[in-house]
Amino acid sequence: MKPKIIVVGSSNTDMVVKTSHLPRPGETVIGGEFITAAGGKGANQAVAAVRSGGDVYFIARVGDDHLGKSAINGFKKEKIKTDFVYTDKNAPSGVALIVVDGKGENAIAVAPGANSRLLPNDIKRAQKIIKSAKVLLVQLEIPLQTVIEAVNIASACGVKTILNPAPAMPLPDELFSKISIITPNETEAEILTGIKIVDEQTAKSAAITLKNKGVDTVIITLGEKGAYLHNDDTSKLIPSIKVKAVDTTAAGDIFNGALAASIAEEKPIVQAVRFANIAAAISVTKIGAQPSTPKKHQILRLLNQTTN
Repeated sequence: MKPKIIVVGSSNTDMVVKTSHLPRPGETVIGGEFITAAGGKGANQAVAAVRSGGDVYFIARVGDDHLGKSAINGFKKEKIKTDFVYTDKNAPSGVALIVVDGKGENAIAVAPGANSRLLPNDIKRAQKIIKSAKVLLVQLEIPLQTVIEAVNIASACGVKTILNPAPAMPLPDELFSKISIITPNETEAEILTGIKIVDEQTAKSAAITLKNKGVDTVIITLGEKGAYLHNDDTSKLIPSIKVKAVDTTAAGDIFNGALAASIAEEKPIVQAVRFANIAAAISVTKIGAQPSTPKKHQILRLLNQTTN
């Protein structure tokens, strides 16, 4: 049987415009290609986890509208369990407006809609399935009290918890000791620690600071450089591979979903990070969040090519 993974988080529809450069304040940039794609950090991570080999249950909230119905149909096509994807009649589905420049960098504005109404009671309704999982994966595009409720339930019964602290925000100290793995990027790590990451040494310092808050394992994602891993046994940079980036929009989400699947399979942490690095690298070579998510056999093929 595939390992069970619970993803709690946001579901959005991404509306993407490709431009030569990101617009400055007050500037209008005439763009090129426009696409609409399924997105949201939670949904992206759920898709990445299921494509990476996990048995995924998604806990989320969507609007009672065309975008919400389309999102649920998409989850079902991916074979993501939607028992706890709630339909909200009082809020629209979440939407993200994304501009992507010629280098693959992006600027994003999000209207959360129903995501902001995913509340602790919704998590309590799903606690039986959370307690039976191998891994819980959460992010911060939903209310913080909802994240805390999910982590509390999972950690109390020994389920490994992965927190992707994005978008970055201050977190209560007591949360850190209940987190198995935290996965900030450079910006998020700086907000959580006050340490600006400019090289491997500063990444190590930030990771040590987070570890000292009570987290078992810290993984700071560093884009094309890879990820810095720090726990009781290991402290080192795990490099990624070089690719031509087209759209970096969901790279962090793909990393986290693939990491969750690998951790659920009880792979060694270094191997799990390498697997996640490759998944993220593949994803930036295509435009769109979920459309760019690779499948397990694609990740393993490239992983084997780079380690042989």
